[in-house]
Amino acid sequence: MNKLAILPVAVMFAISTPTVMAKVSEADAAKLGTELTPLGGEKAGNADGSIPAWDGGITKPVAGYSKGMHHPDPFPNDKIEFTITNANKDQYKQYLSPGQMKLFELYPETFKMNVYQTRRSASVPQFVYDATKDNATRAELIDGGNGIKGASIGIPFPIPENGLEVIWNHVLRFRGVDIKTSRSQAAPTAGGSYTLVETAEEIRFQYSRPEMTLDKLSKENTLFFFKQVVTQPARLAGTALLVKETMDQEKLPRQAWTYNTGQRRVRKAPNVAFDTPGTVSDGLRTTDDFDMFNGSPVRYNWELVGKQELYIPYNDYKLHSDKLDYEQIITPGHINPEYVRYEKHRVWVVKATLKDGMRHIYKARTFYIDEDSWQVSVADLYDNRDELYRVAIAHGLNYYEVPTQWSTLEVFHDLQSRRYIAMGLDNEGRMYDFDAKLSEANFTPAALRRAGIR
Repeated sequence: MNKLAILPVAVMFAISTPTVMAKVSEADAAKLGTELTPLGGEKAGNADGSIPAWDGGITKPVAGYSKGMHHPDPFPNDKIEFTITNANKDQYKQYLSPGQMKLFELYPETFKMNVYQTRRSASVPQFVYDATKDNATRAELIDGGNGIKGASIGIPFPIPENGLEVIWNHVLRFRGVDIKTSRSQAAPTAGGSYTLVETAEEIRFQYSRPEMTLDKLSKENTLFFFKQVVTQPARLAGTALLVKETMDQEKLPRQAWTYNTGQRRVRKAPNVAFDTPGTVSDGLRTTDDFDMFNGSPVRYNWELVGKQELYIPYNDYKLHSDKLDYEQIITPGHINPEYVRYEKHRVWVVKATLKDGMRHIYKARTFYIDEDSWQVSVADLYDNRDELYRVAIAHGLNYYEVPTQWSTLEVFHDLQSRRYIAMGLDNEGRMYDFDAKLSEANFTPAALRRAGIR
């Protein structure tokens, strides 16, 4: 099977995962940085000019910014071009996912999308671009897609052939190296009341380290370490989670441990994966919903549907601002749309369908993945009746001190209960610390126990 060519916008077709995972040719890899962006997006704009050409994205911090600040908006003078509401949504439905259309129907009086000029602001450091070009000719899926080899640091499959390659691009996109942060989440009732849950998180991305080699990655079989400790409310404080994510999940599945304050002990937690309810999520998201999708892809068949244009949250600096408090953002039914910026971008469309004999509360999932960053921006999630169950939306921006494109907030809408959970609230807290110096010693069961004790 030939490598997937860059598709005309809105072309939809099915490509199943091939049994032989071919690498791209040197000639195809040479397109990276020329007709393609260094990460594999289409460099040119679209035919009507509503999506501009990518010109490098944001390459330096905004004037006046210093590390530790909330990020000033690089585009403060941009105005709303038009607003999509339930009344006019059909006019724009070719640029909306079924889940987005459903949100208009469920909240016809309050849900809307303010659409702004498209700014292709995504960027990463040069060493990630360089590694991506190297990966293009050597990266392969292994073990039926339950792992990869031949890639480090950069996007493994910048010119993807199938849905599995695209989802691995999302999982392995660059988000920094060592990171510490304090974030909050809220799961309001239908009436809008909520209890804020605060967490302290540490992440060490082994895969993304500038010094990482293929040999070391293969021997260590570790993609990243993740530690999360609940700090508020008092009744949950000290609850802690540790995850070691593996590169070859067939050889060694995800390793996870939890610390329970009542028992005051660390336990191995093999079930922290797939559709286990997410930590203190009120049952509104699964474990593999975190970061829009994470973990092993083994339970699904992955179909690369194609590419299309979609209105997605982008450059959401207003939503990220420390000038807002959480009560302004968290409103009944959905977050306050006045603070959300939507733009039209090209996205890869990938459909995951549950394999025969496998179990998950989502029978099917459709992911819409930003071509410039490989961030899943929207996910439509279907239940076992083939009905829309949940809609997940990632509100992205460029953390330009790194730089990296990442979400400032993830919102999971449960369409049946008409509730949602908003994860990543940081308006009243401190920013990501991308300069954290974390060693592997920060991510042991003993370190988890120390972090969990309150």
